[in-house]
Amino acid sequence: MKYVLVSGGVVSGLGKGVTASSIGLLLQACGLRVTSIKIDPYLNKDAGTMSPFEHGEVFVLDDGGEVDLDLGNYERFLDVKLTRDNNITTGKIYQERKGDYLGKTVQVVPHITDAIQDWIERVAAIPVDGKDGPPDVCVIELGGTIGDIESMPFIEALGQFSYRVGTGNFCLIHVSLVPVLHVVGEQKTKPTQHSVRGLRSLGLTPNILACRSTTELDVNVKEKLSRFCHVPKENIVTLYDVSNIWHVPLLLRDQKAHEAILKVLDLPCITSKPMLQEWTARANVCDMLNEPVRVAMVGKYTGLSDSYLSVLKALLHASVACRRKLVINWVSASDLEDATAIQNPDVNKAAWDSLTSADAVLVPGGFGDRGVEGKIIAAKYARENNIPYLGICLGMQTAVIEYARSVLGLEDANSTEFDPNTKNPCVIFMPEGSKTHMGGTMRLGSRRTYFQVTDSKALQLYGNQRFIDERHRHRYEVNPDMVLQLEKAGLSFTGKDESGQRMQFKSRPGKPSALFLGLIAAASGQLDVLLKKNAGTKANGLTNVMMSAGSPQRYGNAVHSIHSNGNSSNGLHA
Repeated sequence: MKYVLVSGGVVSGLGKGVTASSIGLLLQACGLRVTSIKIDPYLNKDAGTMSPFEHGEVFVLDDGGEVDLDLGNYERFLDVKLTRDNNITTGKIYQERKGDYLGKTVQVVPHITDAIQDWIERVAAIPVDGKDGPPDVCVIELGGTIGDIESMPFIEALGQFSYRVGTGNFCLIHVSLVPVLHVVGEQKTKPTQHSVRGLRSLGLTPNILACRSTTELDVNVKEKLSRFCHVPKENIVTLYDVSNIWHVPLLLRDQKAHEAILKVLDLPCITSKPMLQEWTARANVCDMLNEPVRVAMVGKYTGLSDSYLSVLKALLHASVACRRKLVINWVSASDLEDATAIQNPDVNKAAWDSLTSADAVLVPGGFGDRGVEGKIIAAKYARENNIPYLGICLGMQTAVIEYARSVLGLEDANSTEFDPNTKNPCVIFMPEGSKTHMGGTMRLGSRRTYFQVTDSKALQLYGNQRFIDERHRHRYEVNPDMVLQLEKAGLSFTGKDESGQRMQFKSRPGKPSALFLGLIAAASGQLDVLLKKNAGTKANGLTNVMMSAGSPQRYGNAVHSIHSNGNSSNGLHA
């Protein structure tokens, strides 16, 4: 087994996750089987209870693991299925099991560091590409920045691990910042020098430097970094700003990063020409798109786009497939509400302008009652104006609430999450959930959904398959006792679980999620052509959509059905 460690220095947010994903893709394109591990030094056991404002979205895996959003990048770039064990956290490591240490004094060294190394070796050997046998290479991303206190046990463990696996089996790539001071217009190497010095003082020596900068590094800058960081000049690559992240693997390829990695890993027999023709074509197509398709994203966490990262990626994949340039109109759900119209009419007007100028409306998930009435208002606007609508998790639930209020005349219809005493609970707490323990107690992971009707647009979008497997993350569901009443009023529930009672998403750059593709196609006037293309097929290569998604019969013309439930968009494969 070969290991590639990606660390980061100077500042956070340099793009270690995209870099690690791109390196994995590059090695995969050379014919190697690749898996990935993300190390998050925080004390949380997983990302499940972390605020989207603090850490971005929670990404949900097939096995129900609630993990860091970088694992979404790995899955999208490498087209693999990871598990909860591919995300290591301090909270997972720092657990003394009953009798595990037989009464010994548990110490960071050797017990914690050994546990980290054992975990890496065990998980690295698990295939994630659907083939038998272990992968060839494991790409490990160390979260945080070199020098962080919480990272120290992991850095020590990784230093020991490099010795444990031996020379030729371990390659360290350090992602660092080379800023340009606009006052003098010069690329500055000192931050990277200090970062590498700190890394080496902790027992790790980088084999390759990946330098983030606004422009390509000057030759003299590379020579200076090579001299002071003790890294060969040919092993220093620039990750400069590009038009879209699909160009990052191409940047690495053009600078022969794969050759440097293969040399360090003692793999000279592997082809040195990565097969990236399809990837290159997609990156170029994305750059050439001019005709816009506008999607209003009506959410609770619009202040941080990473809160909806997978949703955005799924929209991008679908937009590229429809040859449209994606434009997101960010709308804070609470800004649409009557209270905002009274207190701050300018903000309310701006929110309505963004909503009404969009070609489609997407309402993602979220927790709590803030902004819920705004989401209901957005759903009503889409339904009454025949605007393509996709409701994910809470967005789907608010569409049902709006339908019950407006069409059935049940003015107090609500979710028991927001009004426990409502007389018309059209969304209720699921029986398998827990109201006292928040972490890992929802409906999580891949679940099977069976289509109930044979003429729905959702069914056609999925290639007329009898069932689909999608990922879930939610505590609430449409009340089964109200489904018949809603259906009689014209709301079609076309997909349910094995019991036939509960309504129950994944996207890759080359295989957009079916419902996202339907939404963008409807928004750009291509839905009928898409459905005709899919007619009579059993599989159209448009894989899944994770968690909950759906679009009621009278909510625009995107999809004539609701087929899922949920309370968070996070974890959407995109």
